[in-house]
Amino acid sequence: MDFQFGNGNISVRRSRFGSVTGMIVDLMPARMGSRRAEGCVIFVTVEDQDGNTVNFTMGPATYVVDFDTLSVGMTCTFWYELDAPAPLIYPPQYSAVVAAQEKRERMVDVDYYDAGLLNEAHTLQVNLDGSVEVRTTNNQLFQGSPGGHNLVVIYDSSTRSIPAQTTPKQIVVLC
Repeated sequence: MDFQFGNGNISVRRSRFGSVTGMIVDLMPARMGSRRAEGCVIFVTVEDQDGNTVNFTMGPATYVVDFDTLSVGMTCTFWYELDAPAPLIYPPQYSAVVAAQEKRERMVDVDYYDAGLLNEAHTLQVNLDGSVEVRTTNNQLFQGSPGGHNLVVIYDSSTRSIPAQTTPKQIVVLC
């Protein structure tokens, strides 16, 4: 995140996210230079439905939806920051911000949501009622308004309107 200081105001630039969905074909401990990363960073190789390979590093800051344990053979979606530094290599390699196993009964959206809880892509509007859990990535209750943050929105159904509307099962704030 970039901070701009001018006229006494602080503005925070929000992240834009890209995603890749595919089958995990390899998981291995990542290397940091000439040594292993002590098991805290995992190197994940994903193959999408077109046969393209993408590599992700997953560290302690990567949020895994439902805290699922990922394994080879699972179909998952990995989100990464579009403006984060990435090496210019093939296959591409990104640092995963969020990972989610694909499940039929669950949909996940990772995006910046404005104060009205509309995502930046204008494809999903979140409606809050008293039953929606809003948590942080370490599973603590979020004490503020989720609007104006990068969010992981976990839901099972939405309207067919534009933008689609949902009352999610859970919201995770990417602080």
